Amino acid sequence: MKKDTITVFTDGSSRGNPGPGGWAAVILAQNFGGQGGKVWELGGREDHTTNNRMEMTAAKEALSFIESHKLEGKIEMHTDSAYLLQGVTGWMYGWEKNGWKTKTGEDVSNQDLWKEIGALVFRLKLKNQIDWVKVAGHAGLRGNERVDEICTNEADHVQQEFFEGTLSDYEKMIGGSVFDVDESAVENKKEKKSKSSKPAYSYVSMIGGLIQLHKTWPECEARVKGKKGAKYKKVFSKEEEDALAQQWTSEVIERK
Repeated sequence: MKKDTITVFTDGSSRGNPGPGGWAAVILAQNFGGQGGKVWELGGREDHTTNNRMEMTAAKEALSFIESHKLEGKIEMHTDSAYLLQGVTGWMYGWEKNGWKTKTGEDVSNQDLWKEIGALVFRLKLKNQIDWVKVAGHAGLRGNERVDEICTNEADHVQQEFFEGTLSDYEKMIGGSVFDVDESAVENKKEKKSKSSKPAYSYVSMIGGLIQLHKTWPECEARVKGKKGAKYKKVFSKEEEDALAQQWTSEVIERK
């Protein structure tokens, strides 16, 4: 991270498309307030949204934060979303000239967010350079892994705290620089991907503290779809099913 650079990682996630979703951003301001760098984590969720809207919302909220906090310097926006990257660096300017219509005359999807992002970019560029950087998703890059964790937790309605503090404390928390590759995260992703391709033993869902077991995904989906605060997970054995049910039950008891 260079001097006087504002480094941003953003990500978005949705459980279903549409479905419940979350967005996240990590903002690092070098030499902020003479503290040797400060970091803010942001995040939020919507009950009914899409992955693309959450990716865009993350970028919009990060840019809005930079503007409202009057952070100045070169802004580097890191995203693993090709849709966001191509839209913000090219597509949206053509759409704007065309009255927010596609080449076929249809209304541009998500134009409300494109307009907000476009306005923020225009205003921020009066004082800042903005570079958009494509990063590989799920490749172990600590900054990207952290926003992925935050946005998926938001989509799943998992309670979490957002960090705000010095850069040195943040690096201790995440185990290194945001530009480091966490090899353990890469291996965990590979393991999860391999595991997810296996047939499910069952699906576990919880709504309002009540846990149910489902043999098929459609059965589970019918219960959780559109339900605020619903949790669900695919499991691969009786032992995993029992352990998850016990974990969720304990979490409910602890919150009471």
